[in-house]
Amino acid sequence: MEIKKLKEKKSIQELLEFGIIVFDKPADWTSFDVVEFVRRKLKLRKTSHFGTLDPIVTGVLPIALNRAVKLSGFFIGEDKEYIGTMHMHEEVSLEEIKKVIDEKFIGKIIQLPPVRSAVKRAEREREIKKFELLEKKGKNISFLVECQGGTYVRKLVHNLGEEMKIGAHMIGLKRIRAGIFLEKQMVSKEDFENAVDEYEKGNEKPLRKIIIPAEIVSEVYPIVDVKKEFVEKILHGSPIDDKFLLKKQKMEKDKIISVFNNDKFIGMFKIVNQENIFAKPMFVMQPIN
Repeated sequence: MEIKKLKEKKSIQELLEFGIIVFDKPADWTSFDVVEFVRRKLKLRKTSHFGTLDPIVTGVLPIALNRAVKLSGFFIGEDKEYIGTMHMHEEVSLEEIKKVIDEKFIGKIIQLPPVRSAVKRAEREREIKKFELLEKKGKNISFLVECQGGTYVRKLVHNLGEEMKIGAHMIGLKRIRAGIFLEKQMVSKEDFENAVDEYEKGNEKPLRKIIIPAEIVSEVYPIVDVKKEFVEKILHGSPIDDKFLLKKQKMEKDKIISVFNNDKFIGMFKIVNQENIFAKPMFVMQPIN
């Protein structure tokens, strides 16, 4: 599935109906502010984001357009990457901080979300894949973190300060990756507004450039192809029978797949492997009128 070629085939209306925009969230905006801003500017029925960013945090915030909103849950748990700056409350060397990070803050950790957070306050396990110190300027230290979705980086910094018995807090953070969505794909508020203005004047080119077809979900979940003669049946809610498959597949039960017929997206399904039933629907993409 080549997303670039698929995008070229689609009309701007199809992209707006089932697309994603990677927005560069400004500081002091909530994630909901961005979602509403995009919805109003593009005059869409609905929009959603793939994972909340605190108001202080900037950077990669993927926004789903119209029917792509149904895919939000399939993207949210993906790994995230951030660059930020923390302020240590006492003078300390990079070597001392690195030693504590390597001992206590790499791999699986237990986190209690902050008091002010979007989730229930209960301890949960999260994986820190990378926590690198980049530069020290006095008590301010820049860092890079790669972590499991749902990790609170400000809490990570706070806990590091507590572990070192000197205290620390985050003073700046930017998300540079959310799953498959990267910093280089981001569009700024200004560029987005300009693209919408151009579109309203009859020039769709800048807006086309910033919308990613939502079929990109196939880069996260494996593609399974079905035969054309069974597409209608599947679109009307039928589970996928073994005989619907273009080629016989053996896949692990409960695995999530993206189902296509050639480059036509059919939906998201879960493998069940019950008798002759291969998979059951989680989200089915009805034809766009």
